[in-house]
Amino acid sequence: MRLTKYFLLILILLLPLLVSPVSAQIPDEPTTSRTGEAEVPLDLPAAIVPQSDNHLNADWFESFDDITLLPVQGWVLVNMSSPVGVTGWFQGNETVFPAFEGAANSYIGTNFNNVAGSGTISNWLLLPSQTIKNGDVFTFYSRAADQVYPDRLEVRLSTNGASIDVGSDAFSTGDFSTLLLSINPDLLQDVYPEVWTQYTITIEGLPRSYQGRLAFRYFVSAGGILSSNSNYIGIDSVSYTEGPWHQFLPMVTR
Repeated sequence: MRLTKYFLLILILLLPLLVSPVSAQIPDEPTTSRTGEAEVPLDLPAAIVPQSDNHLNADWFESFDDITLLPVQGWVLVNMSSPVGVTGWFQGNETVFPAFEGAANSYIGTNFNNVAGSGTISNWLLLPSQTIKNGDVFTFYSRAADQVYPDRLEVRLSTNGASIDVGSDAFSTGDFSTLLLSINPDLLQDVYPEVWTQYTITIEGLPRSYQGRLAFRYFVSAGGILSSNSNYIGIDSVSYTEGPWHQFLPMVTR
């Protein structure tokens, strides 16, 4: 009887050492940052495809007040991370940081939980198909949480109509082979801004106008809770302004 009591006492003392130290690092809330807390859980499927083929009119603005409406408007959300995690794109988590403008959660966010454990994050947010031509201006705001865990965001272009082909794995880009912008391309600490920062892209170099899509790609190698990269980013106040059509008019001589 005395030996049994001693055995139980030793087991109780050793129990904390038997718990995996890795599991203790994983936040309870999947949409938080690696250095913060959150309140609103969200578990997105790997892909959300558009529920309509709506084309955007020129001069539009998106504030992400309710991202559940995006597929109806022709946006596409697809997580090609490997191995795929428990989050995709989600409504902004105001407990990590508030939106650039509007309601505190009125932005779209994504984070390290795009990948399970450790791997390559490749999480896509495709805009609706639209006419794209030289002189058009694409503007958005973005920021990150604590960049001790570096993040990276790309903006890519497809001129293949309404295609949603982003490739077959975390490293391929499918029809979105044209890179327009990369925030923190080398995945360095403290490069991705930790305050809302405006980015502007002017479309140029196209031989004519195209029907196509722009896309955001959250692309982080060595990402996930068990790796050294990836934390949490947000995107807000996205706008597209049509440039002058005369750039494609043929020169007329007398």
